[in-house]
Amino acid sequence: MKIVHIITRLILGGAQENTLITCKLLAERGHEVALVTGPAIGPEGQLFDQTKGQKYRTIVIDEMRRAIDPRRDYASYVRLKELLRELKPDIVHTHSAKAGILGRFAAWSLKGQWGPRGEGILPLYLTAARRQDAGETQGRDGLATKTILRPAVVHSLHGLSFHPYQGTWLNRFYIAVEKAAAKRTDYFISVADAMTEQNKAEGIGADKPYVTAYSAIDEERFLTQIQDETRSEFRRRYNIPENAVVLVTIARLFMLKGHEYIIKSARELSKRFDNVIWLFVGDGNLADDLRGQIQFHGLTDRFRFTGLMPPDQIPLAIQSCDILVHCSLREGLARTLPQAMLCGRPAISFDVDGAREVVNDNTGRLVEPKDTGRLIEACAELIQDKALREKLGRTGRESVRTKFAPDTMVDTIEEVYRRLLA
Repeated sequence: MKIVHIITRLILGGAQENTLITCKLLAERGHEVALVTGPAIGPEGQLFDQTKGQKYRTIVIDEMRRAIDPRRDYASYVRLKELLRELKPDIVHTHSAKAGILGRFAAWSLKGQWGPRGEGILPLYLTAARRQDAGETQGRDGLATKTILRPAVVHSLHGLSFHPYQGTWLNRFYIAVEKAAAKRTDYFISVADAMTEQNKAEGIGADKPYVTAYSAIDEERFLTQIQDETRSEFRRRYNIPENAVVLVTIARLFMLKGHEYIIKSARELSKRFDNVIWLFVGDGNLADDLRGQIQFHGLTDRFRFTGLMPPDQIPLAIQSCDILVHCSLREGLARTLPQAMLCGRPAISFDVDGAREVVNDNTGRLVEPKDTGRLIEACAELIQDKALREKLGRTGRESVRTKFAPDTMVDTIEEVYRRLLA
């Protein structure tokens, strides 16, 4: 198949890593794959280096930026249409909000302009009985299948543009735009069941097929246990004592990522436990603000910042620590949760979006969002009980090994493509 993936930018992030794994495996399976993206602008780092030497083509549209800008957005839309006419893909698969909207509108406007596939498509106004008589079959998801005009349009839900922590009118705007884009979508792929449920609850693509494909992780790097001396070297690098219990958070230092709740919990936990250190992995525009909060509360000696860390160093960071704490207030399904479990570490997470699909009492602890008191107790329970940490870590590893394997995700995605082009 000829496949074009479109994503807004290749920064360090879960949606971006997911998309790169997808493109890599699809190309290795013999498909003709192109990845279209905007420039990786911002303090979050970039993943362009991972596209080098791959079997797929990478194309950058300079005008495609995350922020809303009518002039640049229109230029991006026009450029996307030009590229799609040139590439003539069977599938256009979009990711993230900006690329998801512009990409779907551009692809839908070109449906039926090339290929033999799509000839003889069944008119949508035919009755169900007449469509059945004409050869339409019943799909595995219970929805009737039909021939789809090329390019078929697929959209991945890594997270939602609307959420409770922004204004009502802005949410209404995003929901209206997503509803319009959903009408130009043949199939949705969600990184968590929660994404499907929330999208449908707002009436977005309620009549379209959805499937969940958990966001793939390069598992071998996380399953391979590091040596004790490597762990000790990492701790020395960040001035972490060997006997410390380390609570690690891997997230952009950005709004709604919840670092402030971890700092609040540390005010109490630091009084109870002399040997606890908090490690923040990542960077962002709140770095100075968070450092200021830590200094204000007299916790500078308890916190460490690594700054940006390349993806291949994340397994080392997790395995050099003892507990993962993730307090994001909005997330599709944070990749850092299954990553920690693959490393045999328990996870404490706010109960948002897809977190409960991997975190439970057998793999870690779920906490109601913003409940600092419960967060403190969950952390205290695991800090003081090493045997419990190890038990939860073992169970967590086994629970996610197959679910988050790259081949598992790409098998699901490839099956969606085949069904659309059957």
